[in-house]
Amino acid sequence: MSEESSVETFAFQAEINQLMSLIINTFYSNKEIFLRELVSNASDAIDKIRHESLTNKSVLDSNNELEIKLCVDSENKTLTIIDTGIGMTKQDLINNLGTIAQSGTKNFMEALSAGSDISLIGQFGVGFYSAYLVANKVTVTTKHNDDDQYVWESTAGGSFTIRKDETNSLGRGTQIVCHLKEDQYEYLQETKIKNLIKKHSEFINYPIMLYVEKTKEEEVTDDEGDDQEGENDEPTIEEVDEEKPKEKKTKKVKSVYHEWEKVNNNVPIWTRDPKEITKDEYETFYKSLSNDWDGHLGVKHFSVEGQLEFTSLLFVPKRAPFDMFQTKKSPTNIKLYVRRVFITDNCEELVPEWLNFVKGVVDSEDLPLNISRETLQQNKIMKVIKKNVVKKCLELFQELSEDEENYETFYKNFSKNIKLGIHEDNQNRNKLADLLRYNTSNSDESQISLKKYIENMPEKQKDIYFVTGESKQSIVSSPFLEECKKRGYEVLFMTEPIDEYCMQQLKEYDGKKLINLSKESVNFDDEEEDEQKKKIEKSFEKFTKVLQEILVNKVEKVIVSHRLVDTPCMLVTSEHGYSANMERIMKAQALGGDIMFMASKKIMEINHSHPIIQELKTKSELNESDSSLKDLSHLLFDTALLSSGFTLDDPNLFAQRIHRMVKLGLSIDSDSDADTEDLEDLPPLEDDENVVNMESVD
Repeated sequence: MSEESSVETFAFQAEINQLMSLIINTFYSNKEIFLRELVSNASDAIDKIRHESLTNKSVLDSNNELEIKLCVDSENKTLTIIDTGIGMTKQDLINNLGTIAQSGTKNFMEALSAGSDISLIGQFGVGFYSAYLVANKVTVTTKHNDDDQYVWESTAGGSFTIRKDETNSLGRGTQIVCHLKEDQYEYLQETKIKNLIKKHSEFINYPIMLYVEKTKEEEVTDDEGDDQEGENDEPTIEEVDEEKPKEKKTKKVKSVYHEWEKVNNNVPIWTRDPKEITKDEYETFYKSLSNDWDGHLGVKHFSVEGQLEFTSLLFVPKRAPFDMFQTKKSPTNIKLYVRRVFITDNCEELVPEWLNFVKGVVDSEDLPLNISRETLQQNKIMKVIKKNVVKKCLELFQELSEDEENYETFYKNFSKNIKLGIHEDNQNRNKLADLLRYNTSNSDESQISLKKYIENMPEKQKDIYFVTGESKQSIVSSPFLEECKKRGYEVLFMTEPIDEYCMQQLKEYDGKKLINLSKESVNFDDEEEDEQKKKIEKSFEKFTKVLQEILVNKVEKVIVSHRLVDTPCMLVTSEHGYSANMERIMKAQALGGDIMFMASKKIMEINHSHPIIQELKTKSELNESDSSLKDLSHLLFDTALLSSGFTLDDPNLFAQRIHRMVKLGLSIDSDSDADTEDLEDLPPLEDDENVVNMESVD
């Protein structure tokens, strides 16, 4: 029988025909996944023959290495993938490459035609057809131990051919030749193939060999010079006797040769026993994984077994990336593998956003991926993996906290992530709170934990007190601290904007309430002083009403404070309103101009024992309509704004008040020659019809 007559033609199953039509005609930018799929199939074929050899050693040929080979042929524009796996019989070729028995095929094609991501194509058993992303013809030569060698070929035109191959050149295994499309010749570059292997198939269990072209320099004898030197000169007898052997001249010549080079040199370190891995090996792997020259601060290597099996290797860097909180940044630095085959490094459901600085790998043995990443994210197994990864990260952070120097480095770089976790992660909020560190009114430069704060608390103290602000310097002199200092209570200083959001969620720690001293209703629970407080409040009741009427558009109410010592007054906000620091943060944001309707009205607390307040109280009792009382009240309000951490609505008006007070203090008359500007041109300090006569203050 001639070769032509031995060729059989078969029609593709309707679904396959439709599938290949979609793959070929649908624009898909990430065509490079075809190589990952073909290499993964080759690895699976080798796995099968190895498994079979466990019960029958004769299936393995001692002369045939278990490996995968790749070869590019620039002249013929082909890329060849060869494996020494189990191979296929003629019937396997018909069944495996002509039909799809997978129940998910229809869903796959619907997703593909709708433009879904097909980078997870292999989980449908249709990875082979990804070859048609880059090839217009595919030739498959295969040899199974139980059958002859056959050649399968198709141009994806609705049919394929199978013919017997008498050469038996493979011995056992499969060879796939991709005849590349004209616009896919980039896959003929050795460098491109190497990069794709390192990206997607670096940790395949078997050697991946690439047939590479190399050059070498060789020294050869340069006979040309000897031939030209004195061809007709015959030496005399004396010259022959005295002549010594001359050194032969050499020259370097470059020659081209080819050899098989192993491409996947990195071993999947996470598959080894952690006890056998050295610190240097972890360091080397981390640098190759992350391209971070600075090394890692901590590492966590663990496996989960049971109904779900996966292995993970997680690293904490020594420094935070500059783009950690940029919106365009990849949501995760953790690479997801399935049986050591890279799947994605962009899976948002693998770790929460607050852990986006952790780098590493997760390798699942049985993760059932679907064509749609949306389905992947909703998968229950992914939720279990995420829960375990977060748990192990928290263990790692806790281990780092045992070394003060290491933890200082960690907290300096990633404290914002911990606080973001407290804001977003309800389940792990208490564990994350253990990791918080703050400067306090009792500590100079060192930061302490909430646990340490509680240990330092006096017996009478029941709550944890904190103040938020722009900087430590601005908080130290804040009037909010006065009563706590008097009582010897320690106060936490919170200077990062995210602290505001963090404390909105962290209401208590270890049974102790977290109290913001810049809010109203701060109560130190001194029951024995309640009666005395009520008497003071009663005596100041009329004066607080007068102040409230004067500042009606600026404060919600005026109350007597029992926590001010040296400051005449301060401004606080309601328990659930914006603090001064939060108001500043919101104003600084891009849409900050729209927040004023959300900002709570301020509450003015006055120090009943301060001379200024007592003098104003006396003045109000003598003459409620005294214009100087109004002006001084506004001046007190503005200074309280500043000392309490708020910003002035009209700094210019405040400056004018101060200037006029300075002139009064210097006894500069309004019509004095020393006055550089006419006071009559200045606007009145209030909305009164007449300019306030500041001399009446004297």
